[in-house]
Amino acid sequence: MKPLTALWDALAYVPRRLAELARCPAALRRLGILGMNRRNAECVLDLNPRQGYPEVDSKSKMHALCDAIGVPCPRIFARVAAHSAMRHLPRLLQGHDDFVIKPDRGAGGRGILVIRERDGERFVRHNGERIDLAGLRQHVSGVVSGLYSLGGNPDTALIQQRVLLHPAMARVSYQGIGDVRVIVYRKVPAMAMLRLPTKMSGGRANLHQGGIGAGVDLETGRTAHAVCRNRITYRHPDTGESLVGFEVPHWRQVIDMAVKVAAAVRLGFLGVDIVIDRDQGPLLLEANARPGLAIQIANGRGLRHRLEEIERELAGEAHPT
Repeated sequence: MKPLTALWDALAYVPRRLAELARCPAALRRLGILGMNRRNAECVLDLNPRQGYPEVDSKSKMHALCDAIGVPCPRIFARVAAHSAMRHLPRLLQGHDDFVIKPDRGAGGRGILVIRERDGERFVRHNGERIDLAGLRQHVSGVVSGLYSLGGNPDTALIQQRVLLHPAMARVSYQGIGDVRVIVYRKVPAMAMLRLPTKMSGGRANLHQGGIGAGVDLETGRTAHAVCRNRITYRHPDTGESLVGFEVPHWRQVIDMAVKVAAAVRLGFLGVDIVIDRDQGPLLLEANARPGLAIQIANGRGLRHRLEEIERELAGEAHPT
């Protein structure tokens, strides 16, 4: 029993040691980890002027901007901005068997309701659950009241085109649609990850709800590292497909779209979220002026070193030898 006990103690020591390193500022600096305080001070405050926030915080305004610069987005069928307008909901939904209801100024994927088809008088959600018109009205009421909005302010409910699952993405998705998050720094792609839905996440591609984050190589569009609940994983827990070496469809177009949007909104540190539609290819979902830092865990490396590399490259372009 003694050798087994020693092995158990040795294995148990590894996560304890990693936890100790995570609490050590010097170790985090060596790994190039970008912390929240540094992100806020050097990236968000220094590079993102406040006048650029309204466009990225509103999906409706971002949609209009993308129309102007030629970046494709899911179509917006209707907008509901007041409780009194909810009596028109049946008319607004007429002719649409599948659609998405989302808050205009929502954050973190909250308040998004995906309807994939109708079943008589009821609507079928992405996970197979049924909801009636009264349930839809209640959800829209919550959106308009600001239940899911930034700062809890009154909001507008958008009724939008439902993105169709790309065949390649179907192998690594569960009851939902994955998307690509690209961090653009000073108009240069800095880091990217593929976010994938799981059974644990309820079919949503949110990492904090149990979705998968897979780091994507910026040059090839292939995944090289993946995590779920901050633990390294090599296969999708529900589909069994490998998460390493997966090639994101239309990768060059995804990168070009992210850079084009960042240049248009004039923000120096931006998270751009793009989804791959079955028929239309890459579509811009939204942009984020305060992108989270979990992308570092998904890639298995720190973001700070990459930002410093971009700074050196830009400095070299500005002062050629």
